[in-house]
Amino acid sequence: MSDDAPLAVPPEVMAEWWTPFETFLAHERRYSGYTVRNYRQAFEDFYRWMKQSGRDEGDFESLESRELRDFVIEAQRRFSRRTLHNHVSGLRALFKFWLRRGRVQRNPWVGVPLPKLEKRLPKFLTEEQMKRLLAGPQRLLENEAIDPFTAWRDRLVMELIYGGGLRVSEVTGLNYGHIEFDSGVARVLGKGRKERLCPLGKVALQVLQKFRAEFARDAGPSAPVVVNEKRERLAVRQVQLLLKRYLALAELPMDLTPHKLRHSYATHLLNAGADLRLVQELLGHAQLATTQVYTHVSIARLKEVHAKAHPRA
Repeated sequence: MSDDAPLAVPPEVMAEWWTPFETFLAHERRYSGYTVRNYRQAFEDFYRWMKQSGRDEGDFESLESRELRDFVIEAQRRFSRRTLHNHVSGLRALFKFWLRRGRVQRNPWVGVPLPKLEKRLPKFLTEEQMKRLLAGPQRLLENEAIDPFTAWRDRLVMELIYGGGLRVSEVTGLNYGHIEFDSGVARVLGKGRKERLCPLGKVALQVLQKFRAEFARDAGPSAPVVVNEKRERLAVRQVQLLLKRYLALAELPMDLTPHKLRHSYATHLLNAGADLRLVQELLGHAQLATTQVYTHVSIARLKEVHAKAHPRA
């Protein structure tokens, strides 16, 4: 092992402190694999910092807020502010988990100050850009560049995210039993195992009905909606990769992710006059403040239109 290689966390420490928390995140809280991975990285990085500070393995109970402030100051040299916030969020959740189980007597992360985040507006596609993106599978099918199953499956994935506002993990976890075809509504189990009703929209429902009728080998209640060629449930990573293909085809920025389609869904609803609390419900946001960022996008768009069209702008 290279001298520059990061210190590995001993298996016994992982088994004792991390693994039960990981199981809780994945199976009870239903966090995405991406979030669980980031929280694990936060735990491993924090463990290495503790070792370098001369602490014994697993000596989490005697941590003081002053020491954690030192960690935050030092970590700013290695991580962006947003990454640091995410790491501390994971560590705070870890200690909350063990506090509730009586393993620690307090959560030392509560009240630890963090650097302010720069305000960033979420990226989104315009309605015209969305039309170009969603037309991609049909273009490739007409040119015989892909087969009909792949074309309609890929179209379905993007329509569900944009038409229904689903997270990518919610799309891949969707079963036929979760969908009420008569009403065009899906029952989605989101973050924190919270169920919500998502109207899918007329177009998404039409694509879904065609895909079920022509390509689904199993449309039973427990059968996955979005599948690969072997009719196995599609992985989140496969959704991310298929989107890249259509972004390139539509000549759109390649750094856009499936989540940005959800941003576009929210922004277009608000631009059309949808109530903010309704959009919060549709997105499954626990806090209204999470949804309010999209109002800033809408205001920015209104100001842009005003600047271009008004003689006194």
